[in-house]
Amino acid sequence: MWPTPDSAAGASLPTSARRRRAALAGHRGDEADARAGLADPDGAVRATALGALRRMARLRLADVEAAGGDTHPAVRARAAELAAAFHGAGLPVLLTALRDPDGRVVEAGCFGLGELGSSAAGHPDVITTLSAVAGGHQDPLCREAAVAALGAIGDPAGLPAVLGALADKPAVRRRAVLALAPFGGPEVDAALAAALRDRDWQVRQAAEDLIEPGPHTPAD
Repeated sequence: MWPTPDSAAGASLPTSARRRRAALAGHRGDEADARAGLADPDGAVRATALGALRRMARLRLADVEAAGGDTHPAVRARAAELAAAFHGAGLPVLLTALRDPDGRVVEAGCFGLGELGSSAAGHPDVITTLSAVAGGHQDPLCREAAVAALGAIGDPAGLPAVLGALADKPAVRRRAVLALAPFGGPEVDAALAAALRDRDWQVRQAAEDLIEPGPHTPAD
């Protein structure tokens, strides 16, 4: 096992070497080495150690919960990415991530909730928090990720936020059109019809892909 980070030998190793060692631990199945990385003073090494434990199927919910409160955003983002593997037990980590001041963590939290898919449907905090990100976060990547998660979950309570995102930037509008796939009804039909006239061609294309084509008229 590598030296502890606070030892003289450990301090002499550059961060890149410590990070590489944590990654290799995951491939070798060396849990002790990977867990040593969780205590490293560098956030990048700690994030890599989390991934190593996941690779060897030794990651615990307690590891993810602790990482969700880490001082480094890279570690918190990695925790959010991995929390979905614990299904409902990982929801508190994911919901905390959506309120993080760092956009990378918020985006990772949205991704994790989207990974849960329909199993997160009906959870009021999930839909409410995702809807708030989709409609009000300053980072368009976070808004886009939240809209994608709402589409993946498919809870009808999330539809208003998806429809609202159709007035956002082009990338968010494209994502919102795709997120309409699990929904139905007059509002959705009207939104798709409007998207066919969007000024962005990719938004129009996404709408065309979702609308079932009618019978082709034979050429004259």
